Parts: sequence; structure tokens; C-alpha cells
Amino acid sequence: MAAKQKAIIIGAGVAGLACAIRLAVQGFEVTIFEKNNYAGGKIGLLEKDGYCFDTGPSLFVQPQNIRELFDMAGETIIPYFHYKKLDLTCKYFYEDGTIINAYSNKEKFAKELKEKTGGRPHYLFTYLDEAEKIYNKIGSIFLNQSLHKKEKFDIQKILKAFSVTKPAYLFSTLHKQNKRSFSDEHVVQLFDRFATYNGSNPYKAPGMLKLISHVEMNEGVYYPEGGMISIARALYGLAIKKGVSFHFNHTVQKIIVADKKATGIVVNNETFFADVAVSNIDVYFTYLQLLNDEQSANTILKQERSSSALVFYWGIKKDFPGLELHNIFFSKNYKAEFNSIFEDKKIYDDPTIYINITSKMEPEHAPSGKENWFVMINVASNEQASDEATINLCRKNILAKLNRILKTDIEPLIETEAVLHPKLIEAQTASYAGALYGTSSNSRKAAFMRHPNFSNKIQRLYFAGGSVHPGGGIPLCLKSAKIASELIMEDSKKWKHE
Repeated sequence: MAAKQKAIIIGAGVAGLACAIRLAVQGFEVTIFEKNNYAGGKIGLLEKDGYCFDTGPSLFVQPQNIRELFDMAGETIIPYFHYKKLDLTCKYFYEDGTIINAYSNKEKFAKELKEKTGGRPHYLFTYLDEAEKIYNKIGSIFLNQSLHKKEKFDIQKILKAFSVTKPAYLFSTLHKQNKRSFSDEHVVQLFDRFATYNGSNPYKAPGMLKLISHVEMNEGVYYPEGGMISIARALYGLAIKKGVSFHFNHTVQKIIVADKKATGIVVNNETFFADVAVSNIDVYFTYLQLLNDEQSANTILKQERSSSALVFYWGIKKDFPGLELHNIFFSKNYKAEFNSIFEDKKIYDDPTIYINITSKMEPEHAPSGKENWFVMINVASNEQASDEATINLCRKNILAKLNRILKTDIEPLIETEAVLHPKLIEAQTASYAGALYGTSSNSRKAAFMRHPNFSNKIQRLYFAGGSVHPGGGIPLCLKSAKIASELIMEDSKKWKHE
């Protein structure tokens, strides 16, 4: 019986876990090395003074990506993972007092927009139908396969994609697309927000990004029972079931390269050999720290970084019936906010605030009559939002805005608090400058500029995760893992003859 081929995966983020599961199912002996003492990457859990907080991603869409992993592994998902679809995807608050409930039912949402803004229902239906068409015809090509392997391209699919590609998708911005589609500024701002789902600027990002709205508004938003941490736990449990080995608290020092092939890694001055290596950490740090390739690392930094985040975890000793699981408090001047983040690289004094409250779904996540607030603003991916003075200023601005809109003095209600800032994000997740999604999508070439899921210079070295193709966020990280593992499986057939 032939010995199993060995795969080493650096990092136990979502993409690392998914890649490990896929390779293990295909017969590889898989080992993951993770510098932290837990699996999940940006997905984490904070338990403090009786409150539970998801510390990272908080929006769950496309559960089919996770179901696919369990189906492929021949395992039933039910013992590992439960989720349900939300009736209300998000509640939007504006400075002029307007409140819009984004219902998952399109007819109900259209009625809400008509009542609150006077918008005609067919505007919404037309927009979302077009977003679905873009996603299915164009997005499927860009998101589900490598853009860097010519043999991967199906000419017929590409021709069909071009048949629905309008010049405005590439040469106009998302904001301009939304201005043409909706007459009310509240609705335009609501749909502009989808650029932030991959850390981009709607005033710069191409109109093609309207496909993101399809994922949330046509396919729906879901809540994973137990919070987002349950995703990491489910994937970790499945990986263990499939025989994946884990080494936590093990920081990889080096990827070993011999004859232009990745042959193993060095961890704690100990060498581990393998037939293939997959990096699930930021591609910049992979080159700089693990390959000692400063030139390639600097080339990656020529691409604009995505936005980062400043997050406050607040235990609130009051129940707010007017808030939902997902809430957005919009900036009055959205364009000025994005200019501040991407052009000036500075903190904006009237930030858009996102509040996630999982105790709305699971009351046990907070003491009785209280709520767990995950309070986030978008900031530039640099060090400014990480110094104490800036954090205190942001806190002050956030409280002033929430006090104004909710007509409540929030600060006396905060009985416990923790903070996450860009420097901490970099330290904990190896994301350069705290950029949540690697590079931004603020140009029409951005999709093609992302690093491929394999190395052009080093054979048997692959990449999966938010800093490489097809991008950041849980759904795209899972797709990234699928692309990388499929490339490995195809290439491994050749290794037997080398």
C-alpha cells in the first residue's frame, strides 16, 4: 500500500480548515500548524463578565459552502452545525430620523422602501434581478475557479458572461450605478454599503460589486446557532473526524524550498517535511517572513489595502427592543467618510456604526435584561486607529452618535468593555496593517491583481484565505480553499511521475 502524500497547512483560519478537510478526504495526511491556541482565524469568542461576544466576522451568508464540505466528507452536518434564515437582514438608522428595515422577503422590503422613501417597488426588483444575473453569469467565473490558469477557463461560459457585462459594471463605480438605479439618497447609501463587505470604497469600486447585494438580499442572511464561533467549531470538529492533526501554539518560522519546490517547514527550530505546503496566513507575511522574499512582499503592498476595523465589545445593562441582530447607523456624509478612510488614511469624526447583538437571538449571551453589543467602525488599515488617544476619540464620537439617534445616554449603560484595533488584528491574525480583506477592490483590475492560489516561482506551494483569490470574508475564504485544494489534487497526479 502506497504511503499517503503529506500536506502541511500554515494557519487554522476558515480557509485553512476547509482546505485541510478537502485534502484529508482526498487521501492526504494533513497537519495544521497554528500560532494561536485555537482554530478559526479571525473568528473568535470573548467571554467577559457574563457576556459572550463573537470577536470577528458577524454576518453569515451562503451556508451552502459549509454544507458542501460536510457532504463531500460524507458526514451529516446536523451534529456539528445548526443555523436559520433571518426574516430581517439588517436595520438601518439615518441621522434625519429615517429607519429602514431590510426584510429578506423582497416584496416586504419593497413595501418598506416605498413607505419610508417613496421608492417604486420595480426599482428594487430590477436591481436585485440584475445583481443575481451578474452573480450567476460573471461572479461564478471569478469566484469559483483560478483566474491564473488558462486551462480553467470555459470559453462558452466566458462568452455568456460577456453577453451580460455592461461597460458600466467595469467603468462606472458602484455608487454611480446605485444613483442611476434609485432616486432616494437613503436607498443609494444602503446599497453603497455593500462595497464594505470586501473592505472597499463604493465611490471607487466598480459597479460589478452590485453582485454582492444578491448574496444578502436574494439568497438571504442566516444566524448560526451559538454565534459565529460555531462555524470554526464545526469545521474543526469535521477536520478532526477526517484525521487532520493540529499543532496549536506553533509559529511557523520558515517554508523550506529545495530545487524550487516547497518541501516542508521549520517550527520551533524543528523541521517537518511534506509533499505540499499551503499558506493560510496573509500572503505578504508568507513572502516576507516565511520565504525571506522581500521583493515579492513589497510587490504585494503596491496593491491598495482594504479597510480595517475598530471594534468595541460592550456589555450593555439594558434591553433595546428597537434594535435587531444587525444594525447600521449611517454617517451623514458617506463620501467624506470613505475619503477619510482611503484617501486621507484618517479617522472620520462621524463614522458609520455597525452594531451586532447576538443576545437578540440567544438571550444567554448576556445576563438577563442586558445585551452584548459588538460595535464596529471602518478605519484605514494603518496604525492610527490603534493608539489610545485615537481610540478614546472614536469612542466619544460613537457614543455621541448613538446617544443622538437612540435618544439614550449609552455610556452609563456600559458595564464591561474590550477593544480590538488594527494592530491587534495584525498581531492575532497576521493580516498586514489589520487589513481585513487583504487588498481592496477599488479598481476594475482588482480581481485579477489578487495573488493566485499557487506560487508561480515555487512548486507545491499554495495559498488559501482572504489575502488571495477570490478575496476576504467567510464565503470567499471557503471558495479559496476549494480552489487551492482542487489545484493540489490536479497537480499531485503529476508528482507521482517526477
